Amino acid sequence: MADPPQLIGLGNLMIAFLPVVAVVLILFRWTQEGPVSVHGLTRMLGQLLVIGYFLTFILESENALLVLAVLMLMVTVSSWIALRTIKLQRRSLFFYSFTAILLGGGLSLAVSTQLVLNLEPFYSARYMIPLAGMVFANAMNSVSICAERFQAELDRGCEHAVAREVSLKAALIPITNSLFAVGLVSLPGMMTGQILSGVDPLIAARYQIMVMCMLFSSAGLSAACFLHLLMRRAG
Repeated sequence: MADPPQLIGLGNLMIAFLPVVAVVLILFRWTQEGPVSVHGLTRMLGQLLVIGYFLTFILESENALLVLAVLMLMVTVSSWIALRTIKLQRRSLFFYSFTAILLGGGLSLAVSTQLVLNLEPFYSARYMIPLAGMVFANAMNSVSICAERFQAELDRGCEHAVAREVSLKAALIPITNSLFAVGLVSLPGMMTGQILSGVDPLIAARYQIMVMCMLFSSAGLSAACFLHLLMRRAG
């Protein structure tokens, strides 16, 4: 039987922040992004500590309405964060971002949880919430790249059709790189976690294949939906 995952002590966990501090110092010295990185790291630390306790409650409750509320919160927050790089238009584009992430990410999540995994019950928090986190975060990054690149291309004087093409290509660069690198350069988070938990690597690989398909489709569909709405807005 596989050994349980090794527990990380608080002292050992603090060591993980040493290279982080190095990067933050470089950002302060070379760019204006130092405060942003500190803010992000602080939020990450606080949010993960809180969510650890919150998830324990959710996983034990198995309440459909509670799971749905968590999913909608994920979509709302990710839609707002996705527009962080274009603050001047953040409020006016929020509905577009929300719609794109809900449709693109939601469709990918539904296919994986209801048709691939056949969850019972269909809202099983143990699977739904972790997978939703991956999907909506991925869709968020895709929309964020789209929004920033589309505006940058328009500012350069490009036509809307050209800006759309460039933006879609840019939005898919991270996930496309992951497709080429997975298994050769990296073992993604879900697969690594399952292997550390003692799951057969071949089973873990199947889950990871599902996840990669889910991430690629959520990124592409969310980006395409967001760009479609932007094009309609432009007339």
